[in-house]
Amino acid sequence: MTDLNCATCRTTLHGYLDNELDPAAAQAMAAHLHGCADCRQSYEQARLLVDSVKRRAPYYAAPDLLLRSIFAAPPERQKTWASILRNWLAPAFSSAALALAAVLYIATPSGEQPWMEEAVSSHVRSLMAGHLNDVVSSDRHTVKPWFTGKLDFAPPVYDLTEQGYPLLGGRLDYLQHQPAAALSYGRAKHLINLFIVPATGGEKPREDLSLRGYNVVAWQHDHMRFIAVSDLERGELEAFSKLVADHL
Repeated sequence: MTDLNCATCRTTLHGYLDNELDPAAAQAMAAHLHGCADCRQSYEQARLLVDSVKRRAPYYAAPDLLLRSIFAAPPERQKTWASILRNWLAPAFSSAALALAAVLYIATPSGEQPWMEEAVSSHVRSLMAGHLNDVVSSDRHTVKPWFTGKLDFAPPVYDLTEQGYPLLGGRLDYLQHQPAAALSYGRAKHLINLFIVPATGGEKPREDLSLRGYNVVAWQHDHMRFIAVSDLERGELEAFSKLVADHL
């Protein structure tokens, strides 16, 4: 397998994720993903699902009695039709249960997803309407005071020009019917919207999604919710979010 098409790539995608391909097939997959944005997005979404299941799926330790009964050496017994059927059908039921769990996980959005979806909509509106900023400045000492009296919280504002993400300005916005600060940053020819809104919960780790062709990274810190949206590559947007988090 030296030259993959998209159909073949999607067929063997999960084998590639699980490291089940031989070296030649894995190398061909990596080369195709590097050059095909659509297949790379499918790969990132599948990898995100696998990582999220590992991170969030509950783990329950088996009782000692159950473990002893499983690993105890069973007495020799004659195989019956019932035991044969049980041995054949158990894997099928396990596979069905796993498939059902995956469907339920995909169908049930996380608590952050509605915020992230609305942030994407606000990002798109700001670009279409040409209303990216109410205050245009790369000086954080100009942008931060501008929000005073317009919001009932003080959003943190940082200029990340030295790190390659210059501050462009800020504006007022609304997410989930709550006033939000929206800071705009640049990266080459790309724009980043960083939404900041008060949160009632405590710390939450980064959560990233691809929605409608945009990458989104969300997290919570010090009773503030941060959501970064851009058409930047996922890795660059994650790097931006880490820079912001490091300054908090």
